[in-house]
Amino acid sequence: MKRLLMLSAATVLAATMTTTSPASGTTAAPRPSVAPHGTLIMVGGALSDDNAEIYRRIVQDAGGAHARIGVITAASLPPSQDPQAGRLGAANSVTNGRFYVDILKRYGAGSVQWIPVDLDHPKAGDSREVAAQAASMTGFVFGGGDQYRLVTTLLHGAAHTDTRLMATIRARYAQGALVAGSSAGAQIQSGPDMVTGGASYQGLRDGSRVGYFEDDRVLADLPAGGFGLFTDGLIDTHFSANGRLGRAVRLAADTGHRRVFGLDPDTALEVRPAGGGGRTLRVLGRHGVSVVDLRAATVGSREGRWSVGGVRWSYLTDGAVYDPAAWTVRMPSGAVPLATADRAAASPVEDVFDATVADHERFSLPRAAVDLAGAARSVTVVGHSYETTPVYAVVLRKAGGFAAYRVGAAVAFVGLTVEMYALPASAVAAR
Repeated sequence: MKRLLMLSAATVLAATMTTTSPASGTTAAPRPSVAPHGTLIMVGGALSDDNAEIYRRIVQDAGGAHARIGVITAASLPPSQDPQAGRLGAANSVTNGRFYVDILKRYGAGSVQWIPVDLDHPKAGDSREVAAQAASMTGFVFGGGDQYRLVTTLLHGAAHTDTRLMATIRARYAQGALVAGSSAGAQIQSGPDMVTGGASYQGLRDGSRVGYFEDDRVLADLPAGGFGLFTDGLIDTHFSANGRLGRAVRLAADTGHRRVFGLDPDTALEVRPAGGGGRTLRVLGRHGVSVVDLRAATVGSREGRWSVGGVRWSYLTDGAVYDPAAWTVRMPSGAVPLATADRAAASPVEDVFDATVADHERFSLPRAAVDLAGAARSVTVVGHSYETTPVYAVVLRKAGGFAAYRVGAAVAFVGLTVEMYALPASAVAAR
């Protein structure tokens, strides 16, 4: 399941990465040996202004009316690169910072300040004044954009060590401060092998590479990872909206990881310390968090193409609690087993990775899974890629250990088996 590293001098930003994967024993540069005791909230992106549950939890975990929150929008395009800078509707690090300051105050935070770090101020991360500003904060919120900009502004190149600002944030987190982030701001909390881009179809077909690429279809990662505040598995964001199950499985398999947490838009995973040094992970928000389990996965080849089977996929909705040490789920009170109907599952999904659309609520794979869960006559349902050279099939199967629950208006499930493989040309022609 371990990949060969493929380096491209023209596109890989080699100054920020190691040459071997942490799966083979290499880790990122040493971090301070202080056990984290704060709360981490990671949002899958597209957090709605009216998502009171998540915003209020962020404010509450930072201290509520006594909160002092620092906003970091260095993942955003800086004003110097924004053609709309200075105009109404501009979206850059400065305007996005103002947005977060305003909305966090609206939800009750006592004090909110933008921390002036971005690509227009690349050395600000090592400023004593900026670090001092962060030293009194009880919480930090990282906005979205491109997680690689956070690597270049808050970490030191090939050494992957902390700037003064990041060291201060890490120390405050260890002392109990909140760290929250949305989209890239969530992704950057990753440990080794942080994803930097890629699409499911191209990832399944071509495999993963090391680095950062201008072509956002190339599945790639940084072996040294992000900030390393979350190490219970790989993280992926905009998960169901952008059809990222394929890319998550391929990257995990290539890098030797056994678990991925896929965060949907407008949905968060709250990570709290638990007794004995453990953690509890709770789902918050309007959609779901996918937990992709590769412990029993088998990688092979069909039709001369990469294939995988034995992946277990769970989809957890608001209130579900996950124990990463035990690999177990606790459903919220009020959850009941899903009642099935005497019917077959719907016809196959013909754009299983949502390749033609993105960032909306189509969520083809979860919808197919929920339909299968409620269909008493069906054990499997098959989806296909929109792309055709080759066509990839995704098989969802209800096998031993599968269970589904009604949780209010939502449906959660655990232990759905997933298989992915390329179809032979004859099967494609017959469709």
